[in-house]
Amino acid sequence: MENLSDYMIPAARQGNTEVIEELIKQGADINIRDGQGYTALIIACYHHRYETAKFLLESGADVNAQDNGGNTALMGVAFKGYMDLAEVLILHHADLDRQHGNGGTALMFATMFGRNDMVKLLLDHGADAALRDIRGQSARDIATQQGNAEAEEWLSAGSY
Repeated sequence: MENLSDYMIPAARQGNTEVIEELIKQGADINIRDGQGYTALIIACYHHRYETAKFLLESGADVNAQDNGGNTALMGVAFKGYMDLAEVLILHHADLDRQHGNGGTALMFATMFGRNDMVKLLLDHGADAALRDIRGQSARDIATQQGNAEAEEWLSAGSY
């Protein structure tokens, strides 16, 4: 590893907040990216390292950073169903409607994987259910395809 920042991603994966704190004190780039474009925050969130993610956010990590495919930390936690992390990301102004390379959003991921609590949380905070991906599908269309009547009802115009 060439510099201090190179240690950020492994420390985030392990949830080693103390190491990250020391690296930042010594000048490491909090938003360093690996070869896939993952930041320490994206990695911490994906691996459900709540305390590490919270520390990174409080230390100024970019909540809306996107990896090489356009995915954000919020999209990852929506896919995984990590409600606690979704709440802290939203508290730190995560862009609920950010779209990745194929136009998908966190709401679409939550819908696709049947994370109805996450769908409700995102809608409660103002996620745009009308957005469409590059195939022209909305989160409601995805709910219909998945046979998820509860989410489909919420995602219907005026129903939520």
